[in-house]
Amino acid sequence: MADVANSKLLQIQSGILDKQDACIVLVKTEWNAAIVDELEKGCIRILEYYHTKKIISITVPGAVEIPFAIKSYWENVPEKKRPDAFIALACVIRGGTPHFDYVCQSITEGITALNISLPVPVIFGVLTVDNQSQAEERSGGAHGHKGEEAGLTALKMISLKSSFSKKHK
Repeated sequence: MADVANSKLLQIQSGILDKQDACIVLVKTEWNAAIVDELEKGCIRILEYYHTKKIISITVPGAVEIPFAIKSYWENVPEKKRPDAFIALACVIRGGTPHFDYVCQSITEGITALNISLPVPVIFGVLTVDNQSQAEERSGGAHGHKGEEAGLTALKMISLKSSFSKKHK
């Protein structure tokens, strides 16, 4: 099981931080709204704590629509207003049909493709869980707060990208 306790993600000295000039776009789903809203609150809490300049939230109907929204935003916003990172926020709960597997595969492949094709990071803040209890455990419960983790990850990836350009000037 992935557990943030087995990671250095929360150790602030590894990575980033304080990206006061950053613009980050959160793209969240309407499905499982209570959980997704909590992920968004945790993400925003972290981004504001580290003085992120601009946080934009966009809502889409479902998880499968997230990659399209991100790509469309990137392509339709003037270059000077493009974000430094995107964060995908969703919660997909297993049901009684294979639909869960298709949605999880689609969102995973979509986010991966965007990470390869866009010049900014796209963070996977998507819960793929078996039940509501597991979702609650990962949105501020026993297994931490995946929204907060997504916010930290975005800031660290922005800094990583920035460090590459500084090294090669």
